[in-house]
Amino acid sequence: MTALLTTNLGDTPLIGRGKVRDLYAVGDALLLVATDRISAFDHVLATGIPGKGKILTQISLFWFELLKDLTPNHLITAKVEEFPAELHPYADQLRGRSMLVRRAQMYPVECVARGYLAGSGWKEYASSRTVCGIPLPENLKDGSRLPEPVFTPATKSQDGAHDENISFAATEKLLGADTAAQLRRLTLAIYARAAAHAEAQGLILADTKFEFGALPEGIVLADEVLTPDSSRFWEGAQWKPGGAQPSFDKQFVRDYLESIHWNKQAPAPGLPPEVVERTLAKYLEAYRRITGRALAL
Repeated sequence: MTALLTTNLGDTPLIGRGKVRDLYAVGDALLLVATDRISAFDHVLATGIPGKGKILTQISLFWFELLKDLTPNHLITAKVEEFPAELHPYADQLRGRSMLVRRAQMYPVECVARGYLAGSGWKEYASSRTVCGIPLPENLKDGSRLPEPVFTPATKSQDGAHDENISFAATEKLLGADTAAQLRRLTLAIYARAAAHAEAQGLILADTKFEFGALPEGIVLADEVLTPDSSRFWEGAQWKPGGAQPSFDKQFVRDYLESIHWNKQAPAPGLPPEVVERTLAKYLEAYRRITGRALAL
């Protein structure tokens, strides 16, 4: 199987290419296409993970369905046969990895929910006993469960590469108090639902980030949802606070890049076949554990 690194949809207007997704304008709607690109340390690598875009898309579709009574979303359809006719010639590039969505006015805040200490949250806690300014108890460890989940919003830095944690007060200033409160309520409600589902599958949802947008009828959940790229899923049976946890993400990729002492500057290197295979297997396992189904790529 060959990795799809770049899409080409003929005369369909390309809006932009992110680290993973290609975004096209289709009339008043948007087409999100998840490629097989993989990034690490803020760089897109030379090698993709074949089928990764399909896995991410199918996981998002699973969660959109599971969460639809909590929050509406921007999905129109993920079935290529229901896309406009001009997209049908590109079905090979689109099937299983694309979503036609409504064009929402996106809020400039990533809505992060944390139920456990990890990543930048752990680093802040280690120095100040807070996360995004929220005081936390003493004696927590890397990987500890928090007394209750917290909402820790973030914005993109000026260079667009890094997320920067901000306080809730800063979020209110940016979005207005009512909108900030709604996004916090939705974020924590979705996290609670998703964490309970994950726990039933033997997984821990340590943290996750959501993006929301505004449509005439109100706030909608958008972009990718609760995938291994946007969330930390840990193996519940192996959870042991005090260090890094076994996770369902691109840790094999990060470990390899550290082992070759890459300077984390462009151009990014490629990956050997065994790292690609192990990473793909981990993504497929995440899909199976989350959805209860196998995915044929």
